[in-house]
Amino acid sequence: MSDSNLIDRDAQLLRQLAKGDLRASREITSLYTDQAYRTAYRMTADQMVAEDITQEAFLKLWKAAAKWEAKARISTWLHRVIHNLAIDHLRKTKRFSDAKVPEREDPGLNPYENQALAEMKRSVRSGVVDLPHRQRVAITLVHFDECGNKDAAERMGISVEALESLLSRGRRKLKELLSPDHIR
Repeated sequence: MSDSNLIDRDAQLLRQLAKGDLRASREITSLYTDQAYRTAYRMTADQMVAEDITQEAFLKLWKAAAKWEAKARISTWLHRVIHNLAIDHLRKTKRFSDAKVPEREDPGLNPYENQALAEMKRSVRSGVVDLPHRQRVAITLVHFDECGNKDAAERMGISVEALESLLSRGRRKLKELLSPDHIR
């Protein structure tokens, strides 16, 4: 489905939601809850806080439904709201988490390969945490949240060219941080 079709679909769902259509509410929740929660969890590394932030973001969406203008996708709007709520939470608690996201083992690998893969993922996550904020957000959106460049740029409120520049600088910095001379 093209971006304009997705924007139109989302606008239609929100118009229906504003009229009290429970089916539209369920569909929006089904389409966007997992992605919203993952974004909140990656930023806070706290399951309960991520759930609260996700719930608060959806409440804001429900309140905005009647005034929704078909300019962006719901996912873009939710990402920005969740990002802001998570940053507010982290500022209030005066902490930025370095907690680990639970790992799943690949059943196709032997235990040693799974251990090596887990170690590599830890190194990459550690490197991403050390990136400047905007580079970290760009890398996270494109490589962890699997957003396309256009969608990631929209979510960050920047041009695709600016996103690509952030990605390029972030990848170079990650390569430097993950080099054998730099690993902690």
